[in-house]
Amino acid sequence: MKKRINYILGFVVLLTLIVTCKTYKDSFQRDATGKIILNTNPNPLPVSAEESMKLMALQKGYHLELVADEPMVSEPVAIVWDGNGRMYVAEMNTYMQDIDGTGQKMNTCKIKLLEDTNADGKMDKATVYLDSLVLPRMMLCLDDRLLVNETWTNNIYSYRDTNNDGHADEKVIVYENNDGDQKNLEHQKSGLMWNLDNRIYVTVNKIRYSFENGKLIPEELHGNPQGQWGLGFDDYGRLFQSSAGSENPAFGFQQSNFYGNLEFKDQLVGDFVEPWPIIVTPDVQGGLKRLRPNGTLNHFTASTGQTIFRGDALPADLKNNYFVCEPVGRIIRRAVVHNNDGKITLENAYNQQEFIASADMNFRPVNMATGPDGCLYIVDMYHGIIQESNWTREGSFLRPEILKKGLEKNVGRGRIYRVVYDKIKPSKVKPDLLDASSAKLVGYLNHPNGWWRENAQKLLVLRNDKSVVPQLETMVKTAPNHLAKMHALWTLSGMHSLSKELLAATFKDTDANVRKTAVWASENFMNAKTNNFIVENLEALKNDPSADVRFQLALSLRFNESPKAKAIINFMMEKYPNNEVLIASVKAFENAKIADKKRLEEEKLMNAAEQKVISEGSNIYKTLCAACHGMDGKGIALGEKEFLAPLLAKNKTINEKNPQKAIKILLHGLTGPIDGTSYTANLMPSLLENDDAYIAAVLSYVRSDFGNKAKMVTPEEVAKIRKNTANRTLPYTAGELN
Repeated sequence: MKKRINYILGFVVLLTLIVTCKTYKDSFQRDATGKIILNTNPNPLPVSAEESMKLMALQKGYHLELVADEPMVSEPVAIVWDGNGRMYVAEMNTYMQDIDGTGQKMNTCKIKLLEDTNADGKMDKATVYLDSLVLPRMMLCLDDRLLVNETWTNNIYSYRDTNNDGHADEKVIVYENNDGDQKNLEHQKSGLMWNLDNRIYVTVNKIRYSFENGKLIPEELHGNPQGQWGLGFDDYGRLFQSSAGSENPAFGFQQSNFYGNLEFKDQLVGDFVEPWPIIVTPDVQGGLKRLRPNGTLNHFTASTGQTIFRGDALPADLKNNYFVCEPVGRIIRRAVVHNNDGKITLENAYNQQEFIASADMNFRPVNMATGPDGCLYIVDMYHGIIQESNWTREGSFLRPEILKKGLEKNVGRGRIYRVVYDKIKPSKVKPDLLDASSAKLVGYLNHPNGWWRENAQKLLVLRNDKSVVPQLETMVKTAPNHLAKMHALWTLSGMHSLSKELLAATFKDTDANVRKTAVWASENFMNAKTNNFIVENLEALKNDPSADVRFQLALSLRFNESPKAKAIINFMMEKYPNNEVLIASVKAFENAKIADKKRLEEEKLMNAAEQKVISEGSNIYKTLCAACHGMDGKGIALGEKEFLAPLLAKNKTINEKNPQKAIKILLHGLTGPIDGTSYTANLMPSLLENDDAYIAAVLSYVRSDFGNKAKMVTPEEVAKIRKNTANRTLPYTAGELN
């Protein structure tokens, strides 16, 4: 009898859980058309993860499952898995613990190691893998090593747990740059993503890395990554960025920044930049101008944590779709990626709706990733304030809105969810990649889940086990799955075992994606010994039926100085004048070369010290300021007449003989209208934390470029104004400066 009662109780509990999972997303008030009725007075108090899930509206057929919550995790911002499926969670435990950001630089942050020991999808074991960190922002699992970068530093360390107690006890520097990074923590790099080409990419900084002999080897890019938090890539190695600073939910995907920058005004289809929250959004940087009449966010303002879904436990039509978080709007956007003759466009998958929209004011999705089980994972910081203290100071629009709702009180929480499709059970297979033989890893290159393929490739490259070279070569030649061929090709390349003969043969593969990949991989062969052979074999692809292959051919030959390479590019330019992406990319690169040449000629007229300052200022501007003011100083247009921030080209304040106004703006910030014009950003943040040489360098560059003709600024001038305005706590207004 007792057993029967327990069985009945268990069945009731199970039924309750199923009903909760399947129906919480439909427990909203809806109008006659089925659209969720806007909540104009959402509760600002934090709730449990279970209650928060009930406040989330998902598209039909999907539900969330809780993977971890507080106290197991606290202030999570990023997740990665090792080859055996253990999850590392970076926690920014000091981020905005009050409205002034007190104590953010304290070294009390952690990286946790979570494990699901019974394969039910929920983490049940946690250890502190690393502690005493300062806002950890980048992680990359290698083999049993974890690469980590902390905020305000450029150094990257490798950590290892040598005695298997769940806590790292080995620390080795793999990239050393002791200059530090003094930018606001929102403007520093993120990513550290091992891409298909075995290069490791980041945002902001103009470099990518290769991992060789235990060290990260930097390589300079020809363009400037302007993304902020998050970096995604698809099955074919295409990178996707987003920027909260420039309020741009998706860009950087036309071509890798290695080849330069390329964007199109129409690459985001229709009203893509408009989010569709289900609650009012009072706590938004930009103020009332950033809100619709009904109080909802009218434009993406905190785009972050984007990813391309590459798993196999959700419907097939989600594969290689783009997902981006908008923590201010409490939403997650799903976008369909279209390819039209090599030009990529993104389109909202739903009409004036989102994939996920929450009525919980504390839902703060900041990152996403495809998991080993084939599901989409969401990192919810579940934090009251989601804007750094530079934008919450006295006089800001945000401060009173935060205090009115009491959002500053919600700290120390955090959740990790996975998105599950009602009709598909997530895989319970425990990954074994760290322990698998090299031959078994080669088999995983054919796995339907991209997580398995990318990690198998990475481990094979790191092991460099030459015994599997014949197996990989056979896969390149005969595998029916084009993705397996591509991974095998890049694995051979990463192991320095790809022969030029096999590469040239792959130029003739029947699959255009494989041919494009082979062209990309050919860049590693363009040296004195193999250049002629490779270029000769590449020439046949100038007539390839695939626009993607031809575009990659133009990119891969871009830096090849041989007459044959130049002739191939010119031929394609003439034969395919209507191929928009090819023509625009070549012209953008040529224009960038002309601009660089002009700048270098002007710098030659300066002495060595002045040249150094201008060069440093240029780097600062392109990695920080350009996100709001544009690479050419002509602003970021959000509409026909709306700009994110003031134009700096031929700007009268920038060109004033006395630079004191410009110095004051950089030191203490600027808010409000300028000459009667309001800008979306509304607040130029203070750069007070940076030293005098930093301020002088970026101002000197801006005052000497974009058609500006003002004299350089010296650190002494900055120091004088810094001292005279030391008591300043609020940003300036244009009226005060004038």
